[in-house]
Amino acid sequence: MPRVSALGERPRVYPPAMTAQPLAEPEAPTPPPPVDGGTTPPLRRNRAFVLVWTAATISVFGSFVTRIALPFVAIETLHAGPIEVAILRALELVAALLVGFVAGAWVDRLRRRPLMIWADVGRAVLLGSIPVAAVGGWLSLAQVFLVASVAAVCTTFFDVADKAYLPTVVPRRDLVRANGALAATSSAVEFVAFGAAGFLVQALTAPIAILIDAASFVASAGLLGAIRRPEPAPPPPEEREPIVTEIAAGMRVVAHDPILRGLLWGTIGLSAMWGVFGSTWLLFANGELRLDAAVIGVVAALGGFGSLIGALLAARAAARFGLGPLVVGSLLMAGVGNLLIPLAPAGAPLVAVAFLVGQQLIGDTAVTVFDVTELSMRQSRVGDRHLGRVNATVRVVMVIAQLGGTILGGLVGEAVGLRVAAFLAPAFAVVGAIGLWSSPVRHMGRRER
Repeated sequence: MPRVSALGERPRVYPPAMTAQPLAEPEAPTPPPPVDGGTTPPLRRNRAFVLVWTAATISVFGSFVTRIALPFVAIETLHAGPIEVAILRALELVAALLVGFVAGAWVDRLRRRPLMIWADVGRAVLLGSIPVAAVGGWLSLAQVFLVASVAAVCTTFFDVADKAYLPTVVPRRDLVRANGALAATSSAVEFVAFGAAGFLVQALTAPIAILIDAASFVASAGLLGAIRRPEPAPPPPEEREPIVTEIAAGMRVVAHDPILRGLLWGTIGLSAMWGVFGSTWLLFANGELRLDAAVIGVVAALGGFGSLIGALLAARAAARFGLGPLVVGSLLMAGVGNLLIPLAPAGAPLVAVAFLVGQQLIGDTAVTVFDVTELSMRQSRVGDRHLGRVNATVRVVMVIAQLGGTILGGLVGEAVGLRVAAFLAPAFAVVGAIGLWSSPVRHMGRRER
């Protein structure tokens, strides 16, 4: 999600027009294409969006701290190895996978904002149990696995609802700008949070550092509760289809639309890349390159700077190069960035850090450009009451791909070494880019008048 100066303080950049082709799924009427040109009020004047943005900013800070702290709970506090770390990540993905389709159907049946609030409250309680157990002396790897799994269920409902909720508070013509603002703020927060996370883990211990994330979810729930803009009414119960039928309808929308199918190929490649990254990077940096938590946190923080650049460039790059070429090129650049990880030399700490920083700056910039562009294209292409199910379908496929990458990365890392496993990440990015290039997505030009 995010960033501050994109909320109206910089020159306004409007998204290129994205003409929606008729979907084969008759139950999902395609919204009118965004209108190019004209002016709209700065996003900072949209109170509902500002509250969403503020909630995201606070919760993202805590989440980035946990992204460093939770693996260190397993690695340092509970002495986990490559397989245990891979299991931790895999359990999160499996939990999200099991509820993914159901989450999409329920998001389309309910109002999105209350669902997001309850998901925040649930995550606050779950994560808060880790520092409590650590202080009480009964923290175990089983509890960490359980908390990660159930929190992933809450996150799945939140993320599906969040992506479907944004078009109800922001005009569709401003979605690239709004998603860019959220991504840019997240990137700026990432720079601060990752930089602080390593020091917090060392100063407070990893379990206590997670308390910051629990508090951030409480704050996020309060801010979302302050939004007063009414949502469009969900369909009445008598008009609902059986949940399996509704899930299938969302899947058909993706399956029958060539642009959504093409984007899905890119998302699969990116997700598999992140799966490998998640199961190998921290162990590789800490174990093989001998970098401590503070240095790793600073390196990760620089990825926030790269993401910030990507969020700032996304709308302008889409207008200049076209949406299709941009998603293909950004995915290839993400692969180039991740290639620097296995090339980092052991025994030369400064050189190794330089390679890891290069990955953060190149890879995170490219990934943010891809994410902002792909999500905005999807939100503009799908009608409101099918958007939750389409988002859920995409998310389930993402989770499957990430789970596969996570398991493969852990197994290869355990069998032949983390360096060899890390080479799988850029390979998956290239596969995703080839799938994108082979689809009609690459023909989506900069403007259609």
